[in-house]
Amino acid sequence: MQQAFNARLRQPRWNNINGYEKTAPHWHMVEDVLTLEQSFVDAALHPIVKQVLRRYLGRYALVDARGRRSVPTKRDFHGWHGDEWYDQQARTDIPREVKLGFYLTDVRSGAFNYIKGTHQEHPARRIRTGDLPAFPASQIAELTGQAGTAFLFDTAGIHRQGLPMLEPRQVVFLNYHDPEVPLQKEDRESYRYHPLLLNAQFLGNLSEEDCRILGFGDKTNYRPAFEHSGRYGIHRTLSRVHDANLRLQDLRVRFVTRLNRGSTRVRP
Repeated sequence: MQQAFNARLRQPRWNNINGYEKTAPHWHMVEDVLTLEQSFVDAALHPIVKQVLRRYLGRYALVDARGRRSVPTKRDFHGWHGDEWYDQQARTDIPREVKLGFYLTDVRSGAFNYIKGTHQEHPARRIRTGDLPAFPASQIAELTGQAGTAFLFDTAGIHRQGLPMLEPRQVVFLNYHDPEVPLQKEDRESYRYHPLLLNAQFLGNLSEEDCRILGFGDKTNYRPAFEHSGRYGIHRTLSRVHDANLRLQDLRVRFVTRLNRGSTRVRP
């Protein structure tokens, strides 16, 4: 308990004001969406979703739940790729991973693109557009749609966020794979697949299978007292400014308190 508690006292937390996180210039990331609203949990455990995942993945759990708003841009900042998540040195096969994506806004541009038939063909990697083999247009799925449009895809297949992005796009991705598969170094170090954060008020009437999918009691990828290794100068600077502001507020309160006491004494 002391070790875990002290790990949180290394530096101030700046995301205590609810909002988004910035991980890329054109993305506003919303982490841990299962804590926000009952419907996110319901979507993650939807009977149709579970039926498909049972048949396609076999053993699986929900390992990541986040969303993002993509801001308008013409830049191809997140090009064609297959998701990299497992340790390719430890596995010679391509372990299966599936994402459930669903739009929270109408998407007419910048839609999710997927090249059908490319899953389970090559290890996950980023692909420069110039190196992309020629595929017929009929093989490229472009998933425009209204808010509420949902889709499941094998993340090893070649996919991207389409271009151009003419209006903001909001999408949530729920990620499912076998938590026993060894993770790549980058995800271990960043604690990408930490145990899910859940809201107890949304967890009524769960089946035994639902509890397993959400990772109840599964400590496979749990890292006690985890700390991010990055140390940023701007974080230290903002911490000092914030500390100085708090001290200034404290001095102001003490000054006003003493002034009020003095005013009370001189009354006739």
